[in-house]
Amino acid sequence: MNDTIKILTIQDISCYGQCSITVALPIISAFGIETAILPSAVLSTHTAGFTDFTVRDLTEDLPAIQKHWEKEGIYFDAIYTGFIASIEQLDYIKDIIDSRLKPDGIVFVDPAMADHGEFYNGFDQEFADKMGELCKLGDFILPNTTEACYILHKPWKEEFTNEEMVEMANELAEFTKKYVILKGDTHKENEMGMIVLDKDESSIEMVYNDKIDHVSHGTGDVFASSFVGSTMVGKTPTSAAKIAGEFTKKAIEETVGDSTHGYGVKFERVIKDIQELLKTY
Repeated sequence: MNDTIKILTIQDISCYGQCSITVALPIISAFGIETAILPSAVLSTHTAGFTDFTVRDLTEDLPAIQKHWEKEGIYFDAIYTGFIASIEQLDYIKDIIDSRLKPDGIVFVDPAMADHGEFYNGFDQEFADKMGELCKLGDFILPNTTEACYILHKPWKEEFTNEEMVEMANELAEFTKKYVILKGDTHKENEMGMIVLDKDESSIEMVYNDKIDHVSHGTGDVFASSFVGSTMVGKTPTSAAKIAGEFTKKAIEETVGDSTHGYGVKFERVIKDIQELLKTY
């Protein structure tokens, strides 16, 4: 009996720098899940902290890849989107979801386009509005507060109260089929939190992890990938958020103290802990 779970992740390949596909592929695979990739672009490095990086936009390749998969009868149990290289790709990705996702398949949208109050290089409000349309296809959306503010046309600030976070999550419910995972609740001094909103049940839960005083790139991709893996092996959204938060925290802890490693976190050192986290949560 073939019971292999197959996930397609659509995001860029940064040849150097721990983010996007080079994070998603090993982490999701560690859950025992077959992981296919569809690169949105190939970059020499990621865009944070590097200059003069090269970018090969793969927008024109997406329809041909989809057509070949249709010919081969390839379908996926889930599709997980991350860093999208251009606004034109968003319509192509909608077509791929419609065409290649199984009827009972799950869509995860990480609207990876902004952080710390600013868009990533090359993105703008027009892109955010189009990303909001893609989010509406998602069973799960996983924005940080900056991305949420751009989607909702709200001003961003360094600190949001718990009440403001809950209000934002409720507004984001219009941009998801089922669940909102809103990251970036910082109102507790020593903990980082997120909101898990269940649209069908009109319920909200808070999930917290110890706050680590260290700034790293790529943590959103580590979190999203481990959340996707946890969900696809049967964990509830709240349990998946706890696993993803704890796994990300462990990866950051491994990186603290290494001043040469600001481009990502050393998730490889804790990938062995995934199975134990699945037992714990």
